[in-house]
Amino acid sequence: MRTIGFSVVLGLVVGLVLPVSQVSARDAQQKSCNLDRTIRVTMKYLLYLPKDYDQKPSWPLMLFLHGAGERGDNLQLVTKHGPPKLIEAGQQFPFIVVSPQCPKERSWEPFELTALLDEIGERCKVDQDRIYVTGMSMGGFGTWALAARLPNRFAAIVPICGGGDPFRAKQIAHIPAWVFHGAKDKAVSLEMSQKMVEALKKNGGDVSFTVYPDAGHDAWTETYANPQVYQWLLQRKRTPKKSEDSKK
Repeated sequence: MRTIGFSVVLGLVVGLVLPVSQVSARDAQQKSCNLDRTIRVTMKYLLYLPKDYDQKPSWPLMLFLHGAGERGDNLQLVTKHGPPKLIEAGQQFPFIVVSPQCPKERSWEPFELTALLDEIGERCKVDQDRIYVTGMSMGGFGTWALAARLPNRFAAIVPICGGGDPFRAKQIAHIPAWVFHGAKDKAVSLEMSQKMVEALKKNGGDVSFTVYPDAGHDAWTETYANPQVYQWLLQRKRTPKKSEDSKK
C-alpha cells in the first residue's frame, strides 16, 4: 500500500443558485482555495522474482496489465492469461514480474500504477533503467496511458489490442514500442492501434507493429508465447525524453 498526497490550487464556486437580485457582489466573487488531501491506494498484485534473484544487485522489471475479464478481488483470475499464466505453468523469466489486479467495474488508473511502481522500486532490486510495461485489451489501453503519464520511466512498452490518445504520441515517441493487434478483432478495432503507431512514426518514434491476419481479439496468447518479445525488451534501456530547450 502506498499513500499519495496531492496539492492543487482550485477556483471553486460553492452555494445555491439564487436569483441575481439576491446575490451580492461579495457573494459572487471567486476566491482561491487550496486542496490538500491524501488518497489511499490499495491494490492486490502477484510478484514474481527470478530464480537467481539474490545473486544480482538489480533486475529488469516487467509490469503486466490484464484485461477487463480478470478484474475483481481474486488474484487467481490474473493467472488466466499472459506472463502470470506462463509462470504458473513453470516458465521462468529474467525479470521481476509484477501483475496487479484491477477491481471490478474499474479501469487502470495511472496514478495508482505509479504508486505500485514506487512501492516495488523500494522493496525490490529493480534496475530503474530497465522497467517495461505490457498489457492486453484493457491492459493495452492502460499501457498507453501509463507511458503517457510517466514518459521518462519506461525502457519499452508492449501494448496488445489496445489504444491510446494519438495527441500524446509526441510525449512517448522516445520510448521503444512493439504493438500487437488481431486483424479480425471485433472488441477493439485494429484502427485503435494503427492510429497510435502512425502518430508515433510521425513523431520519429521507434515503433514496430505486428498484425496477426487471422486473429480476433486474442492477440496476446501468441505474443506472450514468443521468446523474441522478451529478448526485445531486455535489449532496451531507458532513454529520457529530451526537453524542447535541449533540442535547440
